[in-house]
Amino acid sequence: MQFMFIVGLILMVVGLSFLLSRFEKRDRNNVTNIVGIALMSLAGVLIILSFVRVVPAGTVGVYDLFGRVHDKERMPGLNFVNPFAKLIVMNTKTEEIKEVMIVPSKEGLSIQVDVSILYRLQPEYASDIYSKVGERFRNIVIVPQFRSVARGATVDYEAKALYTSGREEIANRILTDLKGLMSDRGIMLETVLLRAIQLPPTVGGAIEQKLKSEQEAEQMKFILEKEKKEAERRIIEAEGIAKSQEIINKTLTKEYLQHEAIQSQMQMANSPNNTVIYIPVGTNGIPLVRTVE
Repeated sequence: MQFMFIVGLILMVVGLSFLLSRFEKRDRNNVTNIVGIALMSLAGVLIILSFVRVVPAGTVGVYDLFGRVHDKERMPGLNFVNPFAKLIVMNTKTEEIKEVMIVPSKEGLSIQVDVSILYRLQPEYASDIYSKVGERFRNIVIVPQFRSVARGATVDYEAKALYTSGREEIANRILTDLKGLMSDRGIMLETVLLRAIQLPPTVGGAIEQKLKSEQEAEQMKFILEKEKKEAERRIIEAEGIAKSQEIINKTLTKEYLQHEAIQSQMQMANSPNNTVIYIPVGTNGIPLVRTVE
């Protein structure tokens, strides 16, 4: 913008020179007038444009005039500034930092983790972080502390925790610790993602075998519990049957048995596919019926 402003001034001077030379020489040549006016107009446009800066959406502008940084940031859109000032555009959208690092576990093992964080710069802190850290604040402030916090978080957990629910706890711890360090700088940490974990082959195999054994033990415990419930159900069922039979035996009479026998035999006698032979009363007083197909 400084270049545009200087070019505008030069064109303004040249245009004025054309017009002044016309009056001094009393030159009535219209071409000279047109050239002078055109140069003056172009110079005016360039000078006006040199005062205009555009801040894109999702960014904020930091106003720096000869090393003096203004506290008030310039918001997205058109901004009128001194053409000799620098307007540094800083991103306020969510950004991601990915790191593949070697971290220690509680047992002293070296574990490779693929972890990333999502963060964004708060617009009202842009001028402060630019004046104190600079435009490369990402590599100066965020990345080193991110690595340090990640290593400090895993050292309190065993390697197998990275395969179980401890994985989420580690991510939450990194998020909490890093938030405390970044908030004072005006950097908002959104989330921490543990994407991939790689253990030494022997250790990984041992942990997987241990987890498999634990799962099998849990499965056997479930089966035993199921069998126990089934045995209890059978006992309850047997007790119910026994009690039912006891009640029936107390209420059975000779007449009731005769009635039931006659009803059953009558049903068989009514069948069209059977030939019925009646036999006189048996020894227990119940008529006997024999069916022949």
